[in-house]
Amino acid sequence: MSLTHRTAAATVERLARGFPVVALTGPRQSGKTTLARHLFADKPYVSLENPDELRFARDDPKRFFGRFKNGAVIAEIQRCPALMSWIQCVVDEHQIMGEFIITSSVRFELVRAFTQSLAGRIGRVDLLPLGSKELSMGHRQPATLEEAMLEGGYPDLHVGSVSKQKRLSDWFSKYIATYVERDVRQLIDIRDLARFQTFVKMCAARTGQLLNLSSLATDCAISASTAKEWLTVLEASYIVTLLRPHHRNFGKRLIKSPKLYFVDTGLAAWLNGIRDSHSLETHAMRGALFETWVVAELMKERLNAGQPTDLYFWRDSAGHEIDVLFETGQKLTPIELKSGTTYVGGWTKALKQWQVLAKQEGADTHLIYGGNQSFEREGVKVWAWSDAHQVLAQS
Repeated sequence: MSLTHRTAAATVERLARGFPVVALTGPRQSGKTTLARHLFADKPYVSLENPDELRFARDDPKRFFGRFKNGAVIAEIQRCPALMSWIQCVVDEHQIMGEFIITSSVRFELVRAFTQSLAGRIGRVDLLPLGSKELSMGHRQPATLEEAMLEGGYPDLHVGSVSKQKRLSDWFSKYIATYVERDVRQLIDIRDLARFQTFVKMCAARTGQLLNLSSLATDCAISASTAKEWLTVLEASYIVTLLRPHHRNFGKRLIKSPKLYFVDTGLAAWLNGIRDSHSLETHAMRGALFETWVVAELMKERLNAGQPTDLYFWRDSAGHEIDVLFETGQKLTPIELKSGTTYVGGWTKALKQWQVLAKQEGADTHLIYGGNQSFEREGVKVWAWSDAHQVLAQS
């Protein structure tokens, strides 16, 4: 797949013209380093996954940076957070835009050294796995919704000629083993890795649902505080994300718990034991995985543009619910999600109720469903699953 099909590329290049440091953060194997090396091929590259380079950076950072007269691409910077202070000194002295490009598989907000350094000097893009728009541009978009959900968006799974089913099983198995054994131990001291793997699977079984930490902890035979800590680890490494309830109550009592989503449906499906698209067609998790897939698509569109996601959901104690609310300034745009492949007129009921409660009759409303045709019905813009990425641009 050509790297020109990463829609975040334009954002990265724009930030490199305005900041001395550009950070590409996102889950492991989402394509961060590949994109950075492609866009900045003239810069030397070093990965802190290399034990020798990591030791050099920790033991003698001055000499480590002495090799890079015109900056560098430094991958997996989270392995040596102390380097951030050294980068700050270098860029302050040189005053060169786009001097250093760094990547990290850990959210900066959760690494203290990152939040304390480079304030005002760094532009950042969260690079998630490939979205349907990127796959389509690269002529790799799956033919069906089930295939799209089952395969997910990790770039490695969309290249090569090995049987897709075998590649999915082998790849995700290795991914989880590598993630648990390497990344998790960086973030937290977990002695019982087997129990943590069970925790990851239990989270996958709850994707698209309201988060209930007590229930999750009980099912994993751990304390609620441990469940909260482990969930933070999954968030920090971009395995899961939490969709927060919108704060505006429209005169109603709100549900305050966030909703849990996996960042990649392929990984979530594999953890749930779903191995082929035929099984997924009738699986009890199909609806939740569809919702997860769409939320991830919407997130990718915003993050690729270098913008905050600004996505929420809304649910009150009376049972009224909107799957996704997109906020731009004072404007709220409701988006309803339905996994069915045939449009049903009653699907717009929740959107119309929300318009009345929010006193926003006539506001743009959207519905994304599992069918293949996009159209407008009853004042609602109805989008095919394959067009989900277009919704935010139309809001």
